[in-house]
This record gives sequence, C-alpha cells and structure tokens, in this order.
Amino acid sequence: MSFFIDVIVPLPLEQRFTYSVTDEEHERLQIGMRVAVPFGKRKVYTSIVAKIHSTPPVRYEAKPVEELLDESPTVTAYQLKLWKWIADYYLCTEGEILKSALPSALLIESETVIEPHPDYDINTIDEDKHLNDSEYLILQALQKQSLLKISEITLILDRKTIFPVINAMAEKGLILINQELNKQYKPKLQKYIKLSDHYSSETELPGLLESLERANKQKEALLKLFSLKAQTKKPISLKVLKEEAGVSDSVIKSLVDKSIFEEYHIKKDRIQYDGDSSSHQINLNDYQTEALEDIKNGFNKHPVCLLQGVTSSGKTEVYIKLIEKVIREGKQTLYLLPEIALTTQLIQRLQDYFGDQVLVYHSKYSVNERVEVYRHVLNGTKGKIVIGARSSIFLPFQDLGLIVVDESHESSFKQFDPAPRYHARDTAIVLASFFKAKTLLGTATPSVESFHNVKQDKYAFAQLTRRYGNVIPPKIELVDLKDQQRKQKMTGHFSETLLNAIKETLKQGQQVILFQNRRGFSPILECNTCGHAPQCPNCDVSLTYHKHNNTLRCHYCGYHIAMQTKCMACGSNDVTTKGFGTEQIETELHAMFEDKVIKRMDLDTTRGKYAYEKIISAFENREIDILVGTQMLTKGLDFRHVKLVGVMNADSLLNFPDFRAHERSFQLLVQVAGRAGRTEEQGQVLIQTYNPYHRILQQVTTNSYDEMFKEQLDERRHFKYPPLFRMIKITFKSRDLNKMNEGSDWLALYYRQIFTTNVLGPEFPAISRIRNQYHKNILIKIPHDQSLAKTKAYVKAGVDKFKSIAQFRSIKVVVNVDPY
Repeated sequence: MSFFIDVIVPLPLEQRFTYSVTDEEHERLQIGMRVAVPFGKRKVYTSIVAKIHSTPPVRYEAKPVEELLDESPTVTAYQLKLWKWIADYYLCTEGEILKSALPSALLIESETVIEPHPDYDINTIDEDKHLNDSEYLILQALQKQSLLKISEITLILDRKTIFPVINAMAEKGLILINQELNKQYKPKLQKYIKLSDHYSSETELPGLLESLERANKQKEALLKLFSLKAQTKKPISLKVLKEEAGVSDSVIKSLVDKSIFEEYHIKKDRIQYDGDSSSHQINLNDYQTEALEDIKNGFNKHPVCLLQGVTSSGKTEVYIKLIEKVIREGKQTLYLLPEIALTTQLIQRLQDYFGDQVLVYHSKYSVNERVEVYRHVLNGTKGKIVIGARSSIFLPFQDLGLIVVDESHESSFKQFDPAPRYHARDTAIVLASFFKAKTLLGTATPSVESFHNVKQDKYAFAQLTRRYGNVIPPKIELVDLKDQQRKQKMTGHFSETLLNAIKETLKQGQQVILFQNRRGFSPILECNTCGHAPQCPNCDVSLTYHKHNNTLRCHYCGYHIAMQTKCMACGSNDVTTKGFGTEQIETELHAMFEDKVIKRMDLDTTRGKYAYEKIISAFENREIDILVGTQMLTKGLDFRHVKLVGVMNADSLLNFPDFRAHERSFQLLVQVAGRAGRTEEQGQVLIQTYNPYHRILQQVTTNSYDEMFKEQLDERRHFKYPPLFRMIKITFKSRDLNKMNEGSDWLALYYRQIFTTNVLGPEFPAISRIRNQYHKNILIKIPHDQSLAKTKAYVKAGVDKFKSIAQFRSIKVVVNVDPY
C-alpha cells in the first residue's frame, strides 16, 4: 500500500501539497513534524506534515520527500487548528502563516550548490577551447574549492541572472547541481575546563606542580582551578578560569596540550534567569480584590472579560493573582503586550515573583533565542508564563489556562504587512477557546469594539476606578497655543505655561516626560523664495530632516540625502524647516537646560537589542531628567518620579484622516497623562493645542470615557463603521498607474454587481505612492445581518478572477480583513 502526506509549504499557496513516503518513513511520521520536500525545479523547503493518508494526488505525480527533519512533532494540533482559522478568517494562506509562526531557524531552506562533474577533468580548463568567459571563471573557482553556492557564483560573475549559465554548464556535463540544506539553528555550547583524569588521585599532584615550576602562569591557572573547585561544586567554565587566574587562552591551551587540563562542552540555554524569585506576597487593596472577584465571577459566565482600570490602578497585581492560580493548576499563561518597550519593566516584575517560570518572546531576540523559547514551550520543560508581543500567539502551547492581553485597545496588535494580517487580540480569544481557557483584556481606555461587546453581553466586565494607594489622578490642563502666540509667550515650541512647569518640576528634583508623536527634527524643509520642499523620489511624502546625522530621510522607504543648504529648485539660500519632531524638542531643551540630562526615546534611538532597557532603566534610576518620546512612552510604563507630562501638540493626533482618529487621540492622551504623579504627590499634565474647545480634549481633561464611547458609537452607526459594520479593505499596488486604475475599476464594478451597497472606492489613500508603487483601495462594509463567510467567499472569488486576467497580472492585490 502506498502512503502519502499533505504538507504546508512556507509559500503563499492556496492548497497543501501531496508527497509520497516510504513504509519506513510512514512508521516514523506524525502530524506536525518537519520534512524537507522538493518544490519547483531546484528548491527544497522545510514543510509541516498536516495529514497522513493513502490517496494519491489527481492532478500531478507525487514526488518523494527528501528527508525527515524531526523525531517528534514541532507543530501541535492546536497550532494547525489556529492556522486554519486564521487562513479562513483573514483570507491568507497557511504557508504565509507558517513563515510567521515558526522561528526562521526551524524553516531550513536549501541553498543550490554546484560541484565539478566527476567525468570532467577540472585541471584541463586552460586547454579547453569550448568554454566561454563565465564558464571559465566558475570552473577556475571550483579548482580552489570543491563546492560553490549560488550566492558565491553571483559575486564571481557580478550579475544577478546566473541560472542560464549554470544550466548550460550542467547540460555540457561540466558540473553537477545539488541541494545543500542550511541547518540554521545551532545550540550554544560553552567551553568548560577540568583536571585530566590521570591527575585525579592526590599522589600525582606534587609531581605535577613540580613539573610546572618554571611555567609560572600555567602553575597559577592550575592552583586557581583547585581553589575554584573547592569553592563550588559547579563545572568551571573557561571564561571564569581565565578571568579569575588572569591568564590568556594560550596558557590554558598549553595545559590542554600537556594533557593536564581537559576541555569539554556543555549546551547552554540562551534564555535564562539567574535571580531568585522573591517570595514577597502581593497584598491587594479592597478595590483590586473586588475587581478580582468580578473577573472570577465573570469567567463563570463568559470566556472573555474586559478589565477597565484607570492608569496606575494596579492592574498588573490583579493579573499576577490570576496567573498564580493558573500556574497552581499546572497550566500555561500567555501575557500579550503591544510594544517590546513594555516587556522590559514587566519581565522584571514577573520574574521577581515567578522566577525562571517566565519566558520572553519578541522580535528583538535573536533567531536562536527564539528557537529555544519555542522548544521550551513545546516540551513544557521550562517556563509556564510567556510574555511577548503579538507573534507569541503562534507558540506551541500544550495546556493554556489564561491569556492576558494588556493594553488591549492598542492598534499595534494588528499586523499590517506582510501577511497574515491578523489581529492578535481577536486571535488570542480564538486560541483560548480551543483550550477552553479564559481571556482577560486589560486597559484604561477600552477600544470601542471591546466596550460594545460588553454592552451586548458578549464579554464580562470588571472595573478599577481608583489609583493604587488612593493616589490622586493628575491634574490635566489645556494650553491654548493661539493665545500664547498672540501674547508672544512662546519660546520655540514651548508655551510659557509648559516651560514654567518644567522649571518648577526640575527644581523639586522630579522628572518630566514630553510627548511628540513624530520622530526626526522637522518634517518639512521649505524654500521661502519659491516654496519648494524636497520630496522622496520613491514615495509621495516630503523628506524629514534628522539633525543627529544631518540628513533628509524618508520614513517609508529609507531613502536619504545630505541636508540641503540651497533650494534644489531655485538655488535660493533662504530655506527653513517647518513643523517639529522629537529631535527638535530635544535640541531646544538642551539649549534651555544645559545642566540637565535630556534623552529621546523613539524608533531612531531604540534600534539595538537592549536599547529599550537602557533608556527605561536609566530613567527609572533618575539618571535622566527629561525624556522626550513618541507613543512608545505612553503605554503602561511605571515611573515613580514623574511629576509633569507635556503633550507638545495634540492637534496632529486629532486631524488625521481616519475614522478612529478621535478614539485613538483620547486613548493616547489618557495613557500619556497616566504616566504622571504615580506616587503621593499629584501629577500635572499640560496639553498644548490650537483648539482647546475640541470635544475630545474636553473629555480627556474630565476622563469621561463613557461620553466619548457614546458619541463615537453614534457617529459610527451613522457612517456605517465598526463595531456596527465589519470591513474588508482591498489594496492594489502597481508601478503602472494607468493599469492600476483600470484594474481597480474592474474589480470595484464586479463587487458592486454582487453587493449593491456599501462598496466604496477605488480611492487613493492619503499617501498614494510608496517605494515607487501606486496604491489604491476598495472598502467593503458588511452589516451584521449579512453573512460574513459568504461575503468573504465572494471577495476571494473576485480576487481570483482578477488574477486570472492576463493584463492585470502585474498588479499586486492585498486583502485585509478588519483593516483598522
């Protein structure tokens, strides 16, 4: 009987592929294991076994698998089930999900290699008259090394299209083409030193020391090894011995060569926690205890509970109590956060309490570190608690008991590019339902969707209305910039009110946070003579000036040029910068407060692996007086000595072409305000604006979430937006503007014939060209009484038809379900 497997290949393919397996492989195979399979002409991919059966494929001949890469499954049945749900709901393919879900080191890909053909004498290349220049160069390189990779051949020939040359050489019998699998994951091995077994008896030692009488450094290393062995029972690493004895590698090597020392390796875990979990008990106050009881009671009725707790109300302590209960039951917990910046403080708090039970998973970790966390979760060997950004929902949980989604209103939980374009909050709820686990959504400012679900009795609800330790909420004031400018009370971008507040706060020895939601120095460089502003040649945006490296840079494609002292259009020297970013605020502060430490926290300053930690811990330890930053600063960070928070310009948040702009502004400003005055003394928040009478700003000053929710819901009912309508956005991308216009009009017409109403577009977005590709959108709104599954089926059918039309093949189509 023949056996076959259906596999998921890490490519955007609609269907799974079928391969044949031998009887022996069939006995070893399990669903979820990794296998290397040939795909296409000369590629081998790591794929996941999704089904084992005995039905041959109808349309093609099943190829045999190359090799089995696992002894036991790498992917669990729960993961496969989740991938299927994401593929169906977000209209993407399982291959795209596989690429996101597994650390890339587990997805071995082949590298094509060539070697000389055994029938061809490589030494005769100088006499061979039939070789062209490219073939001669390749064979000459093969004389020096027996194998050449494709990447190496590209460098030798200095061109991209090299396959025609290689194919021609293979046909002439000059070379053989093979596949070599790159096994990317390497365990971290640490070198340890021990005394050779020959000298283990004490009678040998005096003679040994005598033999080293002239080699003082070697004798020192030997004596240090003895003293370290007396102090600790643990193995002694090479690094520790060198540091303690103050000797070099060559000294140790000499002792190894004399067979006095022996070297050996131990596999070291990259992810480890060296501290002890402090057993300090968390004592909840009455409000927290009440909220905890409400959550537990809510979980009896609903699998999802929304916890609305004002900033600094002690939500984390409530989470810890819930996690503790789940861990006692022997189950796992997933703690989702929107930003890597947040993990820094939280890991410390959770590790203090749970010790090495805590694992961390996010994109700033190296590939090998992510593999180790993945394996720990899969084997259940270590760490019952996983803290991570959105990608951690793809980890191979065995027995999940609770998912905590902190700051659940955050838009960072939505993945925009590349596919799968999933929302981690919604996916977490589905993942928890597979395990019959509970999901807790924690936030100070719930999203309109989540709060609407509470009103519809789909979610349970709990509240924390007081700050921890009965700390008074900060005093929020609006500063009218128009009025300050009229009275000439502005210094740079600082109003007199804000400047005096900063001086007063610093005089008291307290810290200041300033928020400006734009990085760089200035978003526009403008000529005062002709009005020209330098634009990015690849995108429809102006270049942003970055002072620290004196460049004009595009924030979309990375294009940059040196700062221009003359206008590029008319040659005038009269050029000025308009608008301001975090860098300009930092520069102005340095001029005004020369003796203070001022730092910036935005995408430019947090590129390194530990960059977040360095800035946050320096601010916590009061080494920084003023911290300027973008929205990274706004979420969940707990600084005890911040008395003043300043928002440089609230209008840039409000005047944004997005139906969520007002909701997001409210959330962001309330979150920023929450960083102030988290101890006994009342904090102060100053929001600079040209429009102090704006409804949203008034609601922020009184913290009236209910009023904001009611207004937003009425507006969305009127204009047919979520949560009352579902949305699917179809984006077209092409370098050819005319072709894209034609294609988008064709598909919009197709959808209008099926859905007679609620099809908007095609329309250009605010930035219509990025990386030399034009963008255009169609928006489909789906009322609640319309079948979501059927709508998606029609949307998918339309995209498939569109792709089958030859003239539209060059247009890329992206389908985004729940796009905002």
